[in-house]
Amino acid sequence: MPGMDSSGTPRRDAMRLTPGSHDALKAEILSAADTMSIEELDTLPYGMIQLDATGRILKYNAVESRLAQLSQDATIGRKFFSEVAPCTKVQQFYGQFKDGVLRESLDTTFSFHFAFKQNPRDVTVRLFYSKRTRSVWVMVSDREGNPLNEI
Repeated sequence: MPGMDSSGTPRRDAMRLTPGSHDALKAEILSAADTMSIEELDTLPYGMIQLDATGRILKYNAVESRLAQLSQDATIGRKFFSEVAPCTKVQQFYGQFKDGVLRESLDTTFSFHFAFKQNPRDVTVRLFYSKRTRSVWVMVSDREGNPLNEI
């Protein structure tokens, strides 16, 4: 796949794509995310959170940790919608998550305001259901859908 190395991991040079090609890179990342280690997820320029079907955090990458100002260790195993990011427990976010888990199909993108105490931020969120791991990936990019390089 373009932008991926032989192991299926997005190459670092793929992160330098033009703004119009970010959608292709995000699709490649989501298709490979299930097989990526936390170290590989940490190299990505997007916030990446993997949730089980109940909303419990399985993986939480470094970009998301910096964005939310929460350590990775403090988030793994916790309930995303009630313990970590209660501002997401709204129909636009949690409702789509629940519906996608029930249908075992979800790939949607929307604008969202994270009301963090220290660092409120407008972002673009993509929710993607992985049939392979029966989990949902939350990909966070800037409000225009670009990488979060400034963090």
